[in-house]
Amino acid sequence: MKLAPNRFKGRLRAGERQIGLWISLSSNVAAEVTAHAGFDWALIDMEHSPNDYLSVLGQLQVFAATETTPLVRVEWNDAVAVKRLLDLGAPGLLFPMIGSVDQAEQAVAATRYPPKGIRGFSGSTRATKFGRITDYAARIADETAVLLQLETRAAVAQAETIAAVEGVDGIFFGPADIAADVGLLGQPMAPEVWALIRPAAQKLIAKGVPVGTLVSDPAFATALLNEGFSFVACATDASLLARASDQ
Repeated sequence: MKLAPNRFKGRLRAGERQIGLWISLSSNVAAEVTAHAGFDWALIDMEHSPNDYLSVLGQLQVFAATETTPLVRVEWNDAVAVKRLLDLGAPGLLFPMIGSVDQAEQAVAATRYPPKGIRGFSGSTRATKFGRITDYAARIADETAVLLQLETRAAVAQAETIAAVEGVDGIFFGPADIAADVGLLGQPMAPEVWALIRPAAQKLIAKGVPVGTLVSDPAFATALLNEGFSFVACATDASLLARASDQ
């Protein structure tokens, strides 16, 4: 059995635009409700949700039956957490709060087997279909999406050097924390925030670096995609449920 190609990463390489949904309700049932909606990718969040490894596993299993690629935001840039999520078969990881080239290199190294990294090897995991995928070790680095989240003004200023780290597949701008960092806590859509993000994003786009973000307005998400952003989430499952409940 051969390793299946990563649809999300393949489309990044091809320069295609992809729309996503944030998944934070920590429920395989809730994930299944959204899984058939037709999003290109879905981000299972472990940083700001009660998700644990078993709940992430259940949600990965749900999305595996659809055309939506599930990504996971790890709690932190931690090699042990990365190892466990990759062994669970996560097709890609989003690393929060990356603020330097060193941190970017650490993130990439956690996803690579020696001698190119520090990931520990286990041959019988969900990722390898319990030992059935014969080319897993040889190909998994090419088929794992490594995305780095920039969430401060200082990190945004280093976007080009961070993106240039070998093994980085995309840069994700976090407007909520960037807003907090510039004194606009709770105002991720403030013009001052996007005045920082957009120029930095355009420099990356000009260099062929895939760029993504999360916004809560589908119209604004569309505008960003039309500006050259590669992967944009336009809502969270929790916010959709809250709005529908209120209505």
